[in-house]
Amino acid sequence: MENKIEPIVNEKFNTLLPILDEKGRRLWAAAEAKSLGRGGISAVSKATGLSRTTIYQGLKEIEPSNAAKPATNRTRARGGGRKPITKVNPIILRDLEGMVEPTTRGDPESPLRWTCKSTRQLSRALQVMGHKIGRQKVSELLADLGYSLQANRKVREGSR
Repeated sequence: MENKIEPIVNEKFNTLLPILDEKGRRLWAAAEAKSLGRGGISAVSKATGLSRTTIYQGLKEIEPSNAAKPATNRTRARGGGRKPITKVNPIILRDLEGMVEPTTRGDPESPLRWTCKSTRQLSRALQVMGHKIGRQKVSELLADLGYSLQANRKVREGSR
């Protein structure tokens, strides 16, 4: 059954993929698996690349007892998704500030501060320290700490 069904399910999924959000994909995959019967969850999982647990969650959501509940516009349950990195790893701000502070430029009295290290350099250094972080998140954390991104210039500090 699976060898003949998988390409058909894959084609349907790829057709709908651009217009479905996370919840829509989950519900569509669950409905497709349910219509296939025994072995449907495995077939849909292989054809779409969605995990079996995602499809099981969709099956729970489309049960008649859950369908009677009022619909919400939320894709995820409240509190779902990734937690902020500062909550998961509270020492990351201290480590980032410790790396940036020696190379901080700007008037200490002024609210504008900047560093000459790039976000890529900082993210690599944090990764070496054991933190799991990318350059974009480093940029966001620097902004939260009051740092401004400044382009490197061939001008000495204090001169114009």
